[in-house]
Amino acid sequence: MKKILIALTAIVFVASACSKLDVTPESQYTLGNFPKTSLDYTALIGPIYTQLASKYAIEYFRMQELTTDEVIIPGRDGNYDDGGQYRQHHHHQYTPDHANVKDVWSWGFGAINTCNRVLSNIANSSMAENDPARISSTAEVKAMRALFYFFMMDIYGNVPIVDTFPVNDLPATKKRVEVFQFIEKELKAVVGKLPVKDPNNPIPTYAHPTKGMVYALLAKMYLNAKIYTGTTRYAETVAMCDSVIASKKYSLDPSYAAVFAPDNGPNTTETIFAIPYDPLLLDGNQFTRHGFMAYMYPVYGVPNNLSISMSTTPGFYDKFNLPGDERTNTWLVGKQTYKDGTPFTIKITKKDLNASYSGPAGDTIWQLEITKTIKMTGKKPFDVGNDYLARCMGIRSIKYYPDRATTALTRMSGNDMPIFRLADIYLMKAEAILNGAAATTVNGEMQDAATLVSKVRARAKAPTVTTVTLDELLDERARELYWENWRRNDLIRFGKYETEYAIPGDVATPGYDNPHMSQDLRRQLFPIPNSERKLNTNLAQNDGY
Repeated sequence: MKKILIALTAIVFVASACSKLDVTPESQYTLGNFPKTSLDYTALIGPIYTQLASKYAIEYFRMQELTTDEVIIPGRDGNYDDGGQYRQHHHHQYTPDHANVKDVWSWGFGAINTCNRVLSNIANSSMAENDPARISSTAEVKAMRALFYFFMMDIYGNVPIVDTFPVNDLPATKKRVEVFQFIEKELKAVVGKLPVKDPNNPIPTYAHPTKGMVYALLAKMYLNAKIYTGTTRYAETVAMCDSVIASKKYSLDPSYAAVFAPDNGPNTTETIFAIPYDPLLLDGNQFTRHGFMAYMYPVYGVPNNLSISMSTTPGFYDKFNLPGDERTNTWLVGKQTYKDGTPFTIKITKKDLNASYSGPAGDTIWQLEITKTIKMTGKKPFDVGNDYLARCMGIRSIKYYPDRATTALTRMSGNDMPIFRLADIYLMKAEAILNGAAATTVNGEMQDAATLVSKVRARAKAPTVTTVTLDELLDERARELYWENWRRNDLIRFGKYETEYAIPGDVATPGYDNPHMSQDLRRQLFPIPNSERKLNTNLAQNDGY
């Protein structure tokens, strides 16, 4: 197999009282003797990774990317509107009752609760406290809990800190800076107890926390420290990036496309931490389903019941303007062909092709053309219409190359999704240096911002640079890291989250929301869900909601 799948079985303990004492025991495991072996720990920890996979590439992705210029899901004569949730993201008009706002909160804190439960099980085990398996598993779970807390801090800002199981009292909201400090303290406490990646045998640590994963997460926190805490920490950003680079455990893969291919996995040399998706055994990746142009299924050998919903904005695609840049090839745009160059055509009625057609009825043979331009009709909110010309508006992505193992039943893909990788480390270090941190020498190489950006560009076959500005660095992050759940984070840090990227024809329609993007800086945080505040009155709502 291309990857090692995370164990998916959960071990559930139920304590109950009964009066009949001669019953046959259903399990030999008790809180006192489980876990005891490495396989026990794998089974116990497995559900944490299942929860991570479940929403990271769908609901969490939508919050981080649909709120930016990277991803857009327009309505198509009412299809794909889904109660307006995607246009609300686009216009920064999300509410405490938004479906993603509620689902991602439940996902994140559900996973944190699972981590706390697992830690409680480990603490109550009869295994000696100095047992290596117990120590390493505790560190692994705490690192995963810190990762989930980072997601929640980044999305919601002010959230409760819960580190016990069971929870006896309803937790109160903590300030974002307190959550930051909690995560930082937890990561520093466990990093020395985590393994390092072995480049010659990457399977045992793949998709599990390592020292490299902790350094990468701390680098991301320090890079965003001004947003999270009000204080810059660029020198520490560089230090954490250097810890990853100096380890010599990671290197840029020769092929950019291979990093995201369906058969990616442990042998992807730049991956620091990823989710090992599988179309049958670990679902949650729907890039083939939603990001691809469904009508082209015969070209790519995927099922024919996929979606046409997700594309990018014209302005974002315009950033892919470097000669020779292989990353530009991850988009589908213009007239489409088969692999041998033969035009890809569809037999269709003239009216279905173009709803405004008023000539004689009949069929036409049309070469499918994906257009950069997206134009709203103004007849319905955030809607482009539903003829074939409209359906093909918006450039599609094949960065996560369509997975031929995708089934018609689940429509899930097996492309592993990176959370941290070396290219991001290079670009984070470059950004910190441009913001005033000192350049450093690592592994005998003096690394200034231009050197680091050039490493990323060279792999993509794009022109290298001798100088680089912060704005150019942001565009480089867009080209390198798009659809990896970092765009919202980047735009907020650069003060550009409120920049308008309106689509032609996206005008106010009587009875519908104002289409223009909210300029309220408080929208950089999502609201605390109303459903959660009803259950826990100690949760304070974020400002502006």
